[in-house]
Amino acid sequence: MNSVSMVGPDDGETIGLGPAHLRVLEDGSTTGHRLGIIEITLDPHSEGPPQHRHAQHDEGFYVVSGTVHFTVGETTHEAPAGTLAMVPPGVPHTFANHGDTPAVMINTFTPDLYVRYFRDLRDMIAGGRPLTPESTAEVMGRYATVPATDHA
Repeated sequence: MNSVSMVGPDDGETIGLGPAHLRVLEDGSTTGHRLGIIEITLDPHSEGPPQHRHAQHDEGFYVVSGTVHFTVGETTHEAPAGTLAMVPPGVPHTFANHGDTPAVMINTFTPDLYVRYFRDLRDMIAGGRPLTPESTAEVMGRYATVPATDHA
């Protein structure tokens, strides 16, 4: 018999990645690895990852609070709370919080492939390697993701 996964407001695996604070809500273990969900809190005046493309998964971002700036190629979109951004495979993208307050997003991955990326970054930092665009790109490569250097 299948069971329901319930993650309360104080539950979930937490991952700190510099200015980004993540809480894993669904790592794919309940969904047969069809879906992963992470809550991201992005510190004020902080950048996300280098612009990149995924080859094997769709990614969604729902802005819960604050305003997030999504850069897609050469275009930047301001996304206030209540905005949903869906990124299909192959589309270059990144995000940032240019505001004075934290921004919170719900981030989805179909399939759940990218949840492990965040765990790998956490482990890299714990091992003493700094979070840089180069080290981030190296870890991205393990998950069918590459920097979008033509838009960086």
